[in-house]
Amino acid sequence: MKAIELIPAIDIIGGKCVRLSKGDYQTKKIYNENPLEVALQFQDAGIQRLHLVDLDGAKEGRIINYKILERIASRTNLVIDFGGGLKTSDDLRIAFECGAQMVTGGSIAVKNPDEFTAWITQYSSDRIILGSDTKKGKIAVSGWTETSETDLFDFLEHYINKGITKTICTDINKDGMLEGPAIELYQKIRQRFPELYLIASGGVSSMKDIDALEAAGIPAVIFGKAIYEGRIGVEELGRRG
Repeated sequence: MKAIELIPAIDIIGGKCVRLSKGDYQTKKIYNENPLEVALQFQDAGIQRLHLVDLDGAKEGRIINYKILERIASRTNLVIDFGGGLKTSDDLRIAFECGAQMVTGGSIAVKNPDEFTAWITQYSSDRIILGSDTKKGKIAVSGWTETSETDLFDFLEHYINKGITKTICTDINKDGMLEGPAIELYQKIRQRFPELYLIASGGVSSMKDIDALEAAGIPAVIFGKAIYEGRIGVEELGRRG
């Protein structure tokens, strides 16, 4: 069985590295004033991937923290996927010009499916990741401040038919809670869509959680708060990566 891909996350508000609980902006906790410093620590430990989220952008509906993306991309060798506030082709252009190798679109895939589908066609599924953030089986949008009526499995099937091959799936009720990931949900997704490159996100509290996801056959995992709270050491990631 192939080893699970480890993808640490940096979430940005006001240019700073933060984490939320269940996507609630009122729970914001600042962990580092300098996101580049955090990214360099990941790189020094041997990590190759980074999930960078513009939480200001997600809330405002436009890319905001692109200078942070540019700084990290130009000063590290990390393969960065960037998300948060990408609504237009211009947002996408800025993200790629600033160094993102991939972008994640969630809200736009719900609110403007024609635009998102055009992105898949233009840039291919290698560079466009579907953000499928879910709350009680429904897709959440706008920085998780709204829940749509769109069913998670219908949403995934629709975009797989449009060419999507990778998705980041976050169970919002797990996110930032350090109570373990939604393994049962991810197993159901894998059973229904075995060819989908599923990136689990939310709830990881320890390396044991990562081991459990790997044992369940989940291809990749994103995590953040467990690192910032000291439950997973950066060195541990390097040994696994």
